[in-house]
Amino acid sequence: MRASLVSALTLATIATALPANHLTSRTTGEVVTGNVAVTVNDNDGNGPGVDEYILHTGNGAFGFPSTSQWVNFIDMFNANEVLMFESCENNGWGANDSQQEVDDILTAIEAVAAATLVDHRFILAIILQESAGCVRVPTTGNGVSNPGLMQDHDGSNSCAGVDPCPQATITGMISDGTAGTASGDGLANCLNEAQNDFGVTGAQAFYYAARIYNSGSIPDPNDLGNSGGATNCYVSDVANRLTGWVTAASTCTSSNAE
Repeated sequence: MRASLVSALTLATIATALPANHLTSRTTGEVVTGNVAVTVNDNDGNGPGVDEYILHTGNGAFGFPSTSQWVNFIDMFNANEVLMFESCENNGWGANDSQQEVDDILTAIEAVAAATLVDHRFILAIILQESAGCVRVPTTGNGVSNPGLMQDHDGSNSCAGVDPCPQATITGMISDGTAGTASGDGLANCLNEAQNDFGVTGAQAFYYAARIYNSGSIPDPNDLGNSGGATNCYVSDVANRLTGWVTAASTCTSSNAE
């Protein structure tokens, strides 16, 4: 595994991965505001964390990890590479990611994080939650098309059945899930909604945003394990990914998440 691929990248280099009108062309123009907005920093975490699963329940405050407990981005990415290299075939989604495709995921995360001010660890956690990093993940949907690495809201980028997956499409998939699409919100606006509509900040805003991204709303602000019919364990899973969970057995079920 690489020690740090991104450390050699400058923001100027990263920015070339996105078209100049990337955000302004969108109807939502999603960039994080408030004190949860961050700039790219590869030394932003608490080391590699621990590969364990702790069930988190409640409103995302008491008992949930603070941002100071989140892992370092590069350690997090390196620890999850093994999943990315196996996830496509393990799920029957086609050929596994190549080294180039995994490298392109890393570069795209950093580019989109720089453009939207969304913490790159949060972007990675959602990618792992939605697709385990398989670039050929199929499009799903229940009334709304959810394509790509982040199973975004009716985005236009997908590599389902495509091998190899072009770098521009990988960047597009991550952009659609983070900056949003013309049809729906990405992580940036979910974070803004958490802050502005619910008055939460810090790590709690990210956990609210994860619930909004998965469910489209907050069914119960006091219980982020209540998905309203989506994935009850989603927020607990994301919180664990941010503190080092990779392959340890989960203790969350759809019943005990609520």
